[in-house]
Amino acid sequence: MRRRTRGAAAALALSVAGTGACVGLGVLPQAGAVTPPVAFTADALPTWQPNGVVWALAEAGGTVFAGGTFSAVRPPEGGAGTEQPAVNFTALDAATGAPTSCKLSFTIGSGTATVRALALSPDKATLYAGGYFGAVNGTPVSSLAAIDVATCTVKQSFRPAFAATVRALAVSGDTVYAGGDFLTVAGQPRQRFAAVAAADGALRPFRADADEPGRAVELTPDGRSVVLGGDFFTVGGASSHALAVVDAASGAVTKAYPNFIHTNSVVKDIATDDSGFYTANEGTGGGVFDGRIALDLAGFGQRWRDTCLGATQAVLPDQGVLYSASHAHDCSSVGEFPDGARHHLLAQPTTGTGKLGWSPDTNDGIGEGIGPRVMAVGAKAGVRYLWVGGEFTTVNGAAQQSLTRFASTGDTGAPTTPVASAASFRPGEVQVRWRTSLDLDDSRLTYRVYRNGSATPVATLAADSLFFRRPQASWSDTAITPGQTYTYRVTATDAAGNTSALSATASATVPHSADAYAERVRADGAQLYWRYDDAVLPYAADSSAGGNQNGVHLAGPALRQTPAAVTGASTAIGFDGAATKVYGDRRQTVGAAYSIETWFRTNTTRGGKLFGFGSNQDRRSSQYDKHLYMTNDGRLVFGVYNGATRTVTTAGSYNDDKWHHAVATQGPGGMVLYVDGVQRGTLNVTTHENFAGYWHAGGDNLTSWPNRPSSDFWAGRLDETAVYGSVLTPAQVQNHYSLASAPADSVVRVSAAEDTYANAGAPGTAYGTSGSLAVRGNPLYTSYLRFDLPPAPPGTVLKSASLSVKTSTMSGAGTADTVSVLPVAGAWSEADTTYNTRPAPGGPALATFGPVPDGSAVHTAGLSTAPVAAALGSSWSVALTGSGSDALWLWSSEAAAAEGTPQVTLTFGAP
Repeated sequence: MRRRTRGAAAALALSVAGTGACVGLGVLPQAGAVTPPVAFTADALPTWQPNGVVWALAEAGGTVFAGGTFSAVRPPEGGAGTEQPAVNFTALDAATGAPTSCKLSFTIGSGTATVRALALSPDKATLYAGGYFGAVNGTPVSSLAAIDVATCTVKQSFRPAFAATVRALAVSGDTVYAGGDFLTVAGQPRQRFAAVAAADGALRPFRADADEPGRAVELTPDGRSVVLGGDFFTVGGASSHALAVVDAASGAVTKAYPNFIHTNSVVKDIATDDSGFYTANEGTGGGVFDGRIALDLAGFGQRWRDTCLGATQAVLPDQGVLYSASHAHDCSSVGEFPDGARHHLLAQPTTGTGKLGWSPDTNDGIGEGIGPRVMAVGAKAGVRYLWVGGEFTTVNGAAQQSLTRFASTGDTGAPTTPVASAASFRPGEVQVRWRTSLDLDDSRLTYRVYRNGSATPVATLAADSLFFRRPQASWSDTAITPGQTYTYRVTATDAAGNTSALSATASATVPHSADAYAERVRADGAQLYWRYDDAVLPYAADSSAGGNQNGVHLAGPALRQTPAAVTGASTAIGFDGAATKVYGDRRQTVGAAYSIETWFRTNTTRGGKLFGFGSNQDRRSSQYDKHLYMTNDGRLVFGVYNGATRTVTTAGSYNDDKWHHAVATQGPGGMVLYVDGVQRGTLNVTTHENFAGYWHAGGDNLTSWPNRPSSDFWAGRLDETAVYGSVLTPAQVQNHYSLASAPADSVVRVSAAEDTYANAGAPGTAYGTSGSLAVRGNPLYTSYLRFDLPPAPPGTVLKSASLSVKTSTMSGAGTADTVSVLPVAGAWSEADTTYNTRPAPGGPALATFGPVPDGSAVHTAGLSTAPVAAALGSSWSVALTGSGSDALWLWSSEAAAAEGTPQVTLTFGAP
């Protein structure tokens, strides 16, 4: 069946809304079901399913025909209906996926009958079926039959005689071309390829004899040439492996490919459009070709070659997109995902090898464990459907055998929930970062950032992501106040309007002065900067100025470990020495000059890799160098590979369970290793292995490296890991080491130990176990909050304090009035406080809120510093009082939705 492509993707324009700035972002999509040029959703529709393997698909007039090796079809999982007999063939409604009234049985006297190829006449009035069978509904045939589509009956006038399996078909106006295992047709020599008359099956003079089976046959759009694919090494006496172009009338070879496809690879499918034709290739053994090739019609020369590994079974060009069925597991050779999990359905533009945002998936299934084997497009009532057949038994993780379909409308799958973090390095900015989400049919997603629990986003922007490339996106909030804490949540929305859940809350407290260490690392050109302050797996935020080299946690390393290596930095990360690590989400190459930097702490006697560069992500890399590792006795090694392993090793050991600072550089001056600001070794080696890969923290392969430790994985903590595209100078290294111990602001957040409110309308009632707090002037509601404040850390003073509360979700929770925060002296408890026993608030006011808008959100007010500083190290209470009759309703600390509020944030720093 000839497949044509129409149209192309339209250009998109940038659109970013909200205050602040964005980093690493794409453009907002126009309205549509999926991201163009993809034309189908990734949501599998309910489809009746055979009990075997589907090898062939064709479509006519809203009916999809499926052939294969099976005996029955049954309803989709959970669907109504009972199993129906279907002997190697079924006809289904393209729109419903249910069987039609067309029933045909393909059988054989002995052996196993099968249908391997289906093709329609140009007018779609006749369906040709090829395979290995001797009868259709009892009518004798010989592995090739013609079916009248309108009546679903065998055309008895069409009686070719193929002596073995027919595996491929293509139909012109008056001729049917076949490929397969046969050596004779109608008793005449025809080796693996033949042509018969479309009307009666009479043998044509066409001769394109091949030495091995034929698996694919396609006509060029002008009908003058036939493209052949299969296992062969010769066609018509010419040396041509797996692919050949022959004259449509005579079968004479017009384009041979003697050394074009690897000798251990074959062509499984060929499809055409108006610009050229495409091959699906399968290899066996090592170093084979498993991918896809695009060839131009003019001259039949190669346009591009996709060298992904994972045998390709089918290709289908449609509207400028090439859909493919394979089990692709390694596309590193074309700059995409490394060797790993199998991906069975992919899409790419017909103009190149880059993958598009369409990646539904099946499993390998039964039989040979190949997964999907064939695809076809059908349409009904204005909706187009992409059908996929094969030997799979699941689709997108749900049970479904051998057949599935995807529509051009009705996208219902929401993106995954973003994983967000927030950080503030300087007084005027909070950087909100998140790992972009995954959507199986949308590579362009719209993100909305919500601050302090508000229902209205403060920023709306877009970013691109694919299943194997989910870069960090970020937005900078500049409408902020030093000393205050801000919370953020992020959602992702696809082109159809499906929206993810809100991310977990990320919070940041704005410092009064810049974080000297972080600012210097960024200013010195860090291209990757993992601070390990993340609170949620599996995302390691990149704090570099570029902000697009985030990491992914593997096997759950321990987050938020204290104490951290750098004064004022909140946390480090812990690795178990067995499986946990962080790998980079961005594939890249490393230039001739670079520096790697990290802080480390361990008492291990098994060594391990702290940080390095490798060719894979979540699996052991096959190429690996530019790394820091520790020997069993605690010595630190910096190693590169340039045809041989080259290492610099420290004389001393550093497994003393103390924080140490390591920097390794390589450039025109060779290799240098620093520990704790001091040069510990050099080597005059200026080159390393040049390959594309990913940065790793916490472990990767160390096979064949000198003094290889017992473990390739690191057991210990890391902090403040950075990579630079230049050689850090000795002065810069020393400066970083010194800044780590320099005084810096530190932040402590204290949640309410007790809270309640007094109600003049119920003077004897205690509300200490209520999930709510209330504030009003008249009739009176007064809320009381108690905090156990810590003392100031040694050598610091209180720089600022703030109080955060969160309005509840009840209607009218906000207030138009001013709410004052007043000091409260004396003891009280939430269990016993009522209107009658309430303590009297004092003065002056420490802060004010208001007006407070409706809608559940966090609101923060700066507190007078001196009274709070005087209460440090003790129990400290405040009252919230109203000025009018409009009540403010807040969540108490007992409410599940409080998210840590009410809360006091204390910022300490040098005097």
